[in-house]
This record gives sequence, C-alpha cells and structure tokens, in this order.
Amino acid sequence: MLKIPYGKTFIEFDETGANVLTSRIDELKAEGDGLSIVKAAMENPIESPRLCELAKGKKNCVIIISDHTRPVPSRDILPNMFAELKAGNPDIDITLLVATGFHRPTSEAELRNKLGDEIYENSKIVIHDSRSVDGNVQVGVLPSGAPCVIDKVAAEADLLVSEGFIEPHFFAGFSGGRKSVLPGICDQVTVMGNHCSKFIDSINSRTGKLDGNPMHQDMVAAAQMAKLAFIVNVVIDENKKTVAAFAGDLVKAHRKGCDFLMDYARVAPKYADIVITSNGGAPLDQNVYQCAKSISAAEATCNPGGVIIECAECLDGHGAVSMYDELHNCKSTRELYDYIMTVPADKTTPDQWETQIYCRILNNFTVIFVTRPELKGMIEDMKMKHANTLDEALEMARAMGKESITVIPNGISVIVAE
Repeated sequence: MLKIPYGKTFIEFDETGANVLTSRIDELKAEGDGLSIVKAAMENPIESPRLCELAKGKKNCVIIISDHTRPVPSRDILPNMFAELKAGNPDIDITLLVATGFHRPTSEAELRNKLGDEIYENSKIVIHDSRSVDGNVQVGVLPSGAPCVIDKVAAEADLLVSEGFIEPHFFAGFSGGRKSVLPGICDQVTVMGNHCSKFIDSINSRTGKLDGNPMHQDMVAAAQMAKLAFIVNVVIDENKKTVAAFAGDLVKAHRKGCDFLMDYARVAPKYADIVITSNGGAPLDQNVYQCAKSISAAEATCNPGGVIIECAECLDGHGAVSMYDELHNCKSTRELYDYIMTVPADKTTPDQWETQIYCRILNNFTVIFVTRPELKGMIEDMKMKHANTLDEALEMARAMGKESITVIPNGISVIVAE
C-alpha cells in the first residue's frame, strides 16, 4: 500500500497494476545525525576557505535562510554556521535574512517552528520584502537585461552566506545555491525579469537542467553580484531528514550537490493515461501555486490528453491572487497562454510564470485536485476539477475513458527524464 503525502498525513493507495515512480534518496544511509553531517561538510568545503576563515576581519555577517515554504532543516545547519563564524571572529554580528522571494511574509509562528525557540529568540532576524522600494538596492544588471536589485541588508553585509536545500525544481533545474539570492532576496523587478515568459518557455528551463538554462544563468549572476561568499546546502530524504551536505563555493558546491541528487532522483517515464502525484505534503503542499512543481513531474509521464491527479491539502488556498484571477477570468487557458507569450520581459506581471505553467499543462491534460471540500469552487474557477477523495478522482478519470495509471507519490522528489 502506497502512502501519498497529504498535508501532515498520507492518502493510502493500492498500487496493484500501476507503475510507481520514486526517487532512490531513501537508499542513502546517513552516517550520523543532521548536525554532524553538516559539520563534516563545513569542515571540508568545496573550492572555498572554511567559513571561520572568511569571518576573520568582518564586522558583520548576513545568513540568508529559507522561508516557510521550504522544509530546510535549519536546526541542522545554523548552529554549525554560528559556531564557524564565532570561531573565526567571536565579535562578528550575525543577521538572519529570510528569503521570502515573491511569497508572503513568514509569520513569527512559522519562524519559531522552523528555527526552534533558542535560535529564534537569540537571533537578529529580518524578513525580506520584494516590494519594498526603500529596502532594496541595485547592484548590477543581469545577463537577461533585468536590473539586479537585492535586499539592502544583504548588499551592505561584510560577509554574505546562505543555507538551503537541493531538490529538483520545475524551471530552475534544482533549488538551492544561487536561488537564495534570486529570487530569495531580490526585488520584484528582478524576479519578474528573470521569470519572463520567454525563459519559462525554454526547453532548458525544466526539472534537473542547469546547462543552457537561462533562468539558472541569471540566478548565478545575481548571486555573484550580491557577493554570496559561501553556501551550506543539504539533501533531505522523504522524511525531510538531512542525508547529505555540501558547503563552499556557491557554484561548485551547489553543482556537486545537484550531481549527487541527480543520481538518486532521476526516473524514466512510465507513460499512462492517469498520473497520480502529490507535492510532498506539508509545508510544500500549502497552496495551489506551489503544486505546479509536482504537476510538472506528472506532465512528463502522462499520455497526451490524459488526467493528472494532484493530492494536496492547500491550507493557504491558491497562494497567488493574480494567478487565480487570470485563470478564473480567462476564456480559455489556450488564449491566456498565447497572450502571456506576447508579454515582454520587462512587463512580466506577478506570478505570471506560474499561470503560464498551469496553462501549458491544462492545454494538454485534465487536472483533478484531491483537496479539502471548501476549495471546490476555487479549484473549478481555475479551470481544474475537484475531488474530495482519491477514489472519487479515479472514478472521474475512468469516466473519461482513462485506465492505465502511473503514481509518483512525491512529485517534487523525482526528475522524470528519458
């Protein structure tokens, strides 16, 4: 019996007769706990001096940390970063800068849950605001032509470093590394320029792809312009536990982590009429916006005209007003997609990229959300179908003449590629 993540629980599914696509990340046998895994990586950084060496002579350090939408095990990472920084410079002033990107601000409760009471209560914390005119400053121009505008707290740091985790990402190739800066701590003008329709449409802006990916190239440039000096990234298993860590140079340490994960996450497609997936449970399935990631994985193994069934609790609803409004108000997703492709990079609108991806998928597949009953109207407004249970969704799919099934229990943990 498969367990498909849903919020903080699971939906059980009898996979008899179905194809099942899962990563092999749980085959990793971690040596020690998360703290010790990160400590060992930081003691042997990739193409970089140790963090304690970088801290010498610096008055302050800003650590970019992830927000509430990412299950980064900060409690494994930050104590090690604090220890290294203080070992190199006992008087260094440390600020945690929350990389909200284009998301809503992280709440106090969410930060406490993520960091733990001790780190939360004893740390100076700043939450990035991508829409703050006074809080952000330009530090360069990206290869795409978009201005590189970052949080002033980061721009004014003597030493800028970041934590994060590496997972497959549906248009940046992989998360982690340079993404802490772009979109993490960038102004909206930079995020929207990077997330333009042309870049999203590129065949290289796909899961698991870095080489030739125009979005990745912009992100690396942004991190370099921000002077990101050191990263600590981890790989987590299906239970969100640290199983590997990579520290050091923002490009080389990140790439080594991505190559490592690729070996465990790549799965060959098993094409079917019905593809069932999830966004990995809480906190990653908190809204429809985030669920485009796993739906994109299902897209890569679904027969043309097939049905994608997404299991997600969506406690925060749609997660993006503009995306909801555009999908709700459009005559058809085909017409909306064609319009988005005419929008110049410097005219990109908030969350246009997510709308574009949903349109691309809905132009070719039927999407059924298995989620809370009160979201039925919202899901249908967005040109998708709603089901209260997985069994109900399967009945709907079979009524459309669909039979063969592939299941990706955790759609954000795999890279579906030939």
